[in-house]
Amino acid sequence: MPSYRYLTQHALTSSILAPDLPLSQVEFGPELSGSGSLTAVVEPRLAHLAREHLDPGTSLIFAERDTNLLWGGIVWRADPEGQQLRIEAAGFGSYPHRRHDLHGNLGGRGPYVHADPCKVIRDVWAYCQEQPDSNLRVAVDATTSRATVGTPAEPYAVDWWEAPTLGSVIDDMTAVESAPEWTEAVSWGANGKPTARIRLGWPRLGTRRTDIAFTSGINIASAVPVEYDADSYSQVVIALGAGEGRSRRRAVDAVRDGRLRLEHVMEIPSEKGNDRLAVRARTERTARQVIGEVTEVVLRDHPAAPIGSFQIGDEVRLRLHDQWTDFDGWARIVGWRIKPSSGETQEQAVVHLQRADRFTYGG
Repeated sequence: MPSYRYLTQHALTSSILAPDLPLSQVEFGPELSGSGSLTAVVEPRLAHLAREHLDPGTSLIFAERDTNLLWGGIVWRADPEGQQLRIEAAGFGSYPHRRHDLHGNLGGRGPYVHADPCKVIRDVWAYCQEQPDSNLRVAVDATTSRATVGTPAEPYAVDWWEAPTLGSVIDDMTAVESAPEWTEAVSWGANGKPTARIRLGWPRLGTRRTDIAFTSGINIASAVPVEYDADSYSQVVIALGAGEGRSRRRAVDAVRDGRLRLEHVMEIPSEKGNDRLAVRARTERTARQVIGEVTEVVLRDHPAAPIGSFQIGDEVRLRLHDQWTDFDGWARIVGWRIKPSSGETQEQAVVHLQRADRFTYGG
């Protein structure tokens, strides 16, 4: 049975606050191009002792499985509930969403014309962490892409008078055509303390895996039913951007596929770029033009796909058999949450999936 340990660290000094925090009801895991999360409860008899090691907004928390760090992030809430202390934390990518550009164009790094979104993401983190009391020591991959953001006619600018969140700039970078993807990773540093980094992937994160599989009766403990939902289906997407009335920016992406025409309107009032608006419409249409998928499976640790063997972004062969249907296809891992063993409950991984054909990649 794997051994789990949870430790906390001061965000600014990096000093270890609690080397082995007693937690129960733990769930944690990362996401694709988003911040993962951790929820847990401190044992009732120890809640008063742990309170000093869990300062929301300043304490970092990490989850270790058999000496390997699997997850890390920032404690945002530590709420007493009776004799318990309930903890909520989010990955390091949540921090830019609580910070704003106060100087404009990320401290003069922009505006951007034909810029690599990977560079802009690195600029966001550099600006974020160079301000006083802001350095989380998060490293960002040196990945480059052939995607671009901003044109001479419409440079990508971050205006200080609008006080945009830094996280919204990162979101913009993952919405351009052939955009890079990101996730978070933690590991032990040479100094014996946890280190965090943002993994950038282009044209994608992960890969198609032929060495592992998720299969009913083998390593799938349970799964949500296959969804056949036309409410979210459409071959026509109308994206509405900034502006009002006739001057409002609009992009329409449509295809014919032999099915009844269905349309979807998405409003992005902050989007000022026609090119980015068109890309968002195309991405949304591709994602919505899918019928029949499995969004979640619960895995047991098994040689067919050991916990820790798969990464965010990987595509895995999914074979699901139930009383309603037989599903056999490629699914992409867009998130997972580990539930360590507790009492008679075995260790499980709740894996969030999307059909692989929902995605298009640059190259």
